Amino acid sequence: MHVLFKHLRKAGNTEQRREYSHYLAQQMGPMIHALMLVGALAYLVAVIASTLVNHSSLPLWLRLVPLPPLLLVASSTRYVRQPRLLSSLTLLCVVLLEIGINLNGVDDVHRRSVVLPGLLLPVASSVIWLGRWDFLAAMLLCALGPLPMLLFGGTDNMQVLQYLVYMAIAIALSTVLRAFMARTLFEQFRLERQLREQVNTDGLTGLLVRNRFLELARLALGDIRLRQQPACVLYLDADHFKSLNDNYGHAAGDAALIALASVIRRQMRQGDLIGRIGGEEFAMLLPGLDLQQAGARAEQLRQSMHEILRPDGPLTVSIGVAECDHAGEVLETLLARADQAMRQAKRDGRDRVVSA
Repeated sequence: MHVLFKHLRKAGNTEQRREYSHYLAQQMGPMIHALMLVGALAYLVAVIASTLVNHSSLPLWLRLVPLPPLLLVASSTRYVRQPRLLSSLTLLCVVLLEIGINLNGVDDVHRRSVVLPGLLLPVASSVIWLGRWDFLAAMLLCALGPLPMLLFGGTDNMQVLQYLVYMAIAIALSTVLRAFMARTLFEQFRLERQLREQVNTDGLTGLLVRNRFLELARLALGDIRLRQQPACVLYLDADHFKSLNDNYGHAAGDAALIALASVIRRQMRQGDLIGRIGGEEFAMLLPGLDLQQAGARAEQLRQSMHEILRPDGPLTVSIGVAECDHAGEVLETLLARADQAMRQAKRDGRDRVVSA
């Protein structure tokens, strides 16, 4: 897992690693829930079986004490999908099982009852740990959990040594199983992420496609209203783009669009949304900016486009700006007003910014 996160550090940032952690929690949550329920059931069966076979000085109710919290923890994991909380609950489950192993091994002179569950626990739980430190903590708990009973219960050194050897083998097996599971999940995460990006982004410019932009912009606009902040939309269209395609070919047009999208990305802040709405039309949602501020940003963007050289001269754009001026305005109306302002910029001579 360390190697996988190292790969993520090279490929992305903290947000990407956080996304991977949440992906693991979503994928493995049901498995963790099911294994906890199986663990609680197995513990109940083990207690009943040991009661029928061996007489214990501890009353049955005391040996069943770990069972209610086990069931409570298992039930809570059905709905938990936060990585840290899910890992904490899973570690708590291991602690409760280790307590139960010790309680049921108190009167076992040879401590044979701790060997099988003690060795099964690390192997059975090997594939459910979300992070490297979770796995290390769990393996440490599995290895050290039964040791107090073995060391202070009159067990000879040979039995302790046998337990340690078998536990080392079990942990080594668990490490191999987890490594393969982690690699499989990471490859699945990477593939699904690539597929989402292909669906949600334009293949040429790398910007959001129209439907995805509209979806995210609606959500962002609702959040902006709740925070009572201003917001503006820019509607941008490349000037004389049809003549560029007709006279110099679509390769020249594609190169211009790629360069245009690159300039837009450089000019935008984190939190701004950018989408390719049509062939050479782009829309941007600017949270937190009023009409004057958005107009200044649009003017800066218009001037930056002159750095892009087409075969027939500098690239120019016409930009329309519209501010969300009342709480009930929907995104479609806001975009329509920005589009009308952009068309007015075209009528006024192109290569200019017009506010609605």
